[in-house]
Amino acid sequence: MNFGFTEEQDLLRAELRKFLDQNASLEQVRKQVESPEGFSRPLWTRMAELGWVGLTIPETYGGVGMDFVTLVVVLEETGRTLFPSPLVSTVLAAKAIEKLGSAEQRQRWLPGLADGSRIGTLAVLEASDRLDPEGIELRGQPQGDGFVLTGEKRFVSDAGKADLFVVAFRTGDGAEDVGLAVVERDTSGVSADDQPSMDLTKRVGRLLLDGAAVDAGAILGEPGVAWPTLAWLLDVGAALVAAEMVGAGEGALRITTDFAKERVQFDALIGRFQGVKHPLAEMYVDIESYKSLVYYAAWALDQDSDDAPLAVSRAKAYASEALPRIGIDGVQLHGGVGYTWEYDIQLYLKRSKWARPAFGDADYHYERLAALGGL
Repeated sequence: MNFGFTEEQDLLRAELRKFLDQNASLEQVRKQVESPEGFSRPLWTRMAELGWVGLTIPETYGGVGMDFVTLVVVLEETGRTLFPSPLVSTVLAAKAIEKLGSAEQRQRWLPGLADGSRIGTLAVLEASDRLDPEGIELRGQPQGDGFVLTGEKRFVSDAGKADLFVVAFRTGDGAEDVGLAVVERDTSGVSADDQPSMDLTKRVGRLLLDGAAVDAGAILGEPGVAWPTLAWLLDVGAALVAAEMVGAGEGALRITTDFAKERVQFDALIGRFQGVKHPLAEMYVDIESYKSLVYYAAWALDQDSDDAPLAVSRAKAYASEALPRIGIDGVQLHGGVGYTWEYDIQLYLKRSKWARPAFGDADYHYERLAALGGL
């Protein structure tokens, strides 16, 4: 069995790295996040033209039709440079429509998501911050053949720039009476904005629904039976964020290693000291360990393997513990200057603080592993 990437995936990685080196140095990323949207719209359009935005969308709807393992290649590289884009959000919205949508719904929304002309996101979390059916309290009141939605979604990725939201709502009092609806930004009663957060490269915000009406054409699948698909989407989200965490860990390690090769203390390069070498070695071991778990999780999702939920939780739990530790150690190995805005290592620490709770933190996934393992 070949555990390596294909030649095409290696070529994709090389092209991505060249593109990001030219357009997304950390200096350029700093400028991009200071814009009102928090990312570069021209670069987003260029990524879509190259097929990276629609990488996992079927060719029938304007995408490339590739798998999650190939998408991991993209996310590793974008994570390495902290490249700000709504890629993960758009992929999740597209997968929800692909999984549950009718042929008409797919044709209506997927081409725009694939070519980058529209940005999508998944809106699930509410005040309880729970990733289970009980956490979804936003209720859809029946109206004709559709529903009227009133409530609030929090921690919505890329809320301020999304054109459409795949919204989880409750259709009844049963534990899994959950539905999914596509709500477009220009729908009456819909407002969304970004909220202040630590990591400027990852915008999150709030979606307010005040009597927003969605007809049958906006409901994905049968009302009230969407939970299994939503649970799968949450697993996909956790795996994709963990893939970005691989790249972010490698970026933090590179910056810290380069600093250790240049910083002189006590008339010697600090990279010669065991107190510096050992933490760097531990960073490397951690990254390689959760990288392997991420690769397997992506493969398991592609294969629809029975152990995919276990694989995702293993990867996200390890990454959620390791990356914040890598960020903290990276800042500490820089000394006092590591905390200052002028040094890039603090950007990776902030990314780790965003990524840790996204789609479940380490505690959540360790508890899930125990439950899935029958403990």
